[in-house]
Amino acid sequence: MTSAIRDWWKALGLVALVWAVLFALLHPTGADMIAIWTRSETYAHGYIVLPVALWLVWRKRHLLMATPAAPDLRVLVVAVAAAGLWLLARLMSVNVAEQYAFVALLITAVWMLLGSKASRVMLFPLGFLLLMVPNGDNFLPQLMNITADFTVFALRLWGLPVYREGTFFSLPSGDWSVVEGCSGIRYIISSVTLGLLYAYLTYRTLWKRIAFSVAAFVVPIIANGMRATLIVLIAHYSDMKLALGVDHFIYGWVWFGVVMLLMFAVGNIWREDTLAEEHHAPPAVSPKLGIVPAAILLTLIALFPWYESHLNNRPPLPSPLARISAPPGWSPTPTPVTEWTPRWEGLDDQKTLHLQSGEDRVMLFLGWYGAQRQGAELINFDNQLVPQKHPVWRKPTETGREIDTNGHKIDLHEATVDSPIKGQRMLVWYWNRIPGQATTSALDLKLTLGLRKLRGSDDAGAVVIIAAPYPDRPETAEAALRHFVADLLPTLDPVLDKRGP
Repeated sequence: MTSAIRDWWKALGLVALVWAVLFALLHPTGADMIAIWTRSETYAHGYIVLPVALWLVWRKRHLLMATPAAPDLRVLVVAVAAAGLWLLARLMSVNVAEQYAFVALLITAVWMLLGSKASRVMLFPLGFLLLMVPNGDNFLPQLMNITADFTVFALRLWGLPVYREGTFFSLPSGDWSVVEGCSGIRYIISSVTLGLLYAYLTYRTLWKRIAFSVAAFVVPIIANGMRATLIVLIAHYSDMKLALGVDHFIYGWVWFGVVMLLMFAVGNIWREDTLAEEHHAPPAVSPKLGIVPAAILLTLIALFPWYESHLNNRPPLPSPLARISAPPGWSPTPTPVTEWTPRWEGLDDQKTLHLQSGEDRVMLFLGWYGAQRQGAELINFDNQLVPQKHPVWRKPTETGREIDTNGHKIDLHEATVDSPIKGQRMLVWYWNRIPGQATTSALDLKLTLGLRKLRGSDDAGAVVIIAAPYPDRPETAEAALRHFVADLLPTLDPVLDKRGP
């Protein structure tokens, strides 16, 4: 072994040591990623991303060791920016951004310790590490709607009568719903991961790599719509005897396997991996060891989790919900308006009131978060009006809208909730409240609360949910909700906005 090769092993060993320390400093993030890989089949591929990236670097080892490598302290600016994003994402409880920032720090550490020239040789393997982040849940509603649109359109084109409400639809033979497992997210993530790797290994021309990568994203979306349509058709023409149990999933994965084979077979026509990249191994060049830059990097990064821990040591703000009662003109109903209740996770306090004024009957649900932290967030994917596959209730529709009551405009979510078993339908309005602001924008609210916490201010907030029953059309419940909101806001907002005793 030459001295240059020994020096490279020392430099790579230093990179591995820096990675280990970064993982220890930011261990909640890394541990969360591994936990998701373990419990979710959708993101289990995360376990193989790092080994594949290391293998890709190994394939480039001769070119890498022939490339001059030296630490670049200017990259510290990028590292500090990534750590700042990590901190803000932690305070906002945006797991995806937090995990991308963590992986970006790992990539930046390599860039800083080995320099730009060496990092350019490893550009794709380093970028491939971003696939470790479990990202996709935020796109589930859109993908579910795309699948429902495709399926209903195809079934009507086939000549079958279909009645649709949101992601629920009915045929003469039975009822169907597009749930998270039908969204195709697993197919898309698997296809994109394999497609990017295949494009990198198979092609040398940039446009071919981009074209195949785009195809790896688009094809599974179309294929998933076709899969859902075929499953409904098989069940329909078998009198609902086939494609409803385990075979439902078997058909899906068999179909996905066929589609992937066809996609790779077509891509194989233009393959370029037979072109030789390196005929002879160039001589190795000794890298410069960056022990001091590594120490500076780790010292600076250590400040961010320390400050996050300092901010999180403050106790949650006390709940004001005990001071909230029926607004003027409203009184408790003799019986509950509905048995339905929304599911908001990690609440510090909650309150439910069933109220009436004349013929108008409404349910008011208030949820309070005295501080935003993991598992107890005002904006959380698991906060739902009706969970997926609920045995009694379902949510056919949801949209955003703006209402004007007494000259006061408010943005809110509007949804319909119903239960064929209970024979009840509800029109639901809900929004989030922080001091001086009612909003439905998840991103704006997350950013506002994160910046408030970063400045040392409180990050408390509440969710306000009101619901009114209706017999046939949801529009008939709107008058009751408008009446209630007009009476509620003058008394509710001052209580929720007040800070201190």
